[in-house]
Amino acid sequence: MLVLRPVELADLPQLQRLARESLVGVTSLPDDYEQLHEKIRQSCASFEKNVQSPGQENYFFVLEDPAEQRLLGCSEILATAGFNEPFYSLRNRPFTSASRELNIEHGVPTLSLCQDLSGHTLLRGFHIDKSLERTPHSELLSRARLLFIAAHTQRFAAAVITEIVGYSNDEGHSPFWDAIGKHFFDLPYVEAERLCGLESRSFLAELMPHYPLYVPMLPQAAQDCIGQIHPDGQEAFDILEREGFETNSYVDLFDAGPTLFARTLTIRSIVQSTSGLVRPGTCIDARGHYLVSNDSLKNYRAIVAELDYTAGQPVILDAAMCSALKATEGSEIRLIPL
Repeated sequence: MLVLRPVELADLPQLQRLARESLVGVTSLPDDYEQLHEKIRQSCASFEKNVQSPGQENYFFVLEDPAEQRLLGCSEILATAGFNEPFYSLRNRPFTSASRELNIEHGVPTLSLCQDLSGHTLLRGFHIDKSLERTPHSELLSRARLLFIAAHTQRFAAAVITEIVGYSNDEGHSPFWDAIGKHFFDLPYVEAERLCGLESRSFLAELMPHYPLYVPMLPQAAQDCIGQIHPDGQEAFDILEREGFETNSYVDLFDAGPTLFARTLTIRSIVQSTSGLVRPGTCIDARGHYLVSNDSLKNYRAIVAELDYTAGQPVILDAAMCSALKATEGSEIRLIPL
């Protein structure tokens, strides 16, 4: 049974292995010992902190096979994007020009550097072992973060966003970066993303043009990248789209991947998850697969379980499930069907 739990300092060596395997563009998972150590330290402090409103906290989760003591994935929640430094995006909206004399009005799509999305909660760092792609454990790794938000709403903003990795080819070239960013930094796309993970996206973003970029003036290959998803990022997109997230007018400033947005209290796993009390026992007639979590903070746990559950009745969990969730008889848990 795989378990999602908060990261610990002992996870550092395995987390660095996951970082080496992660998709180019997942800048929140840098392959750097010191950076990952600091990220883990900050996450541990966030889980310990008494929070009444969202701030600079980041909550880092890992997906573990306890039997083999092996990490198979990770994901993260940043309570407030742009809390410590600007959170830059590209706003994709038309610029309208008009001439009364000629009776002409014309709209041209433009990309403008902005900080509009600062203040929202940010989902990031999603990475799962290839053997688990398109399985219920991908749902667990992504959606258990939403169950955590549901249990601790005061720690998060009224809206949630996530950036989906945009298109780059097998050699790591991004046509969008080549058309724009490469003119301001003599860096390939892969190196720019690596620096963002190690340092900060702000120092690169602040050197990007602050005036609108007219989309029709870009090469066609770059235009085609706007809002396009890297094939390896499609699953992350699909899971959150089913949760009620939608694309909006913002894209990533390096690869033009789409940004997903949802109001916190409209997200499926937050609104439709239910709470129940644990009754240890044996599931005689398990009828469905569920995501199940406890409502703890630093001892948060979540699993995929096959249950016979009736709303309003105790939730029967076997001994392995109780152990994985750190639950005993009468413990309150949260669940939602897969």
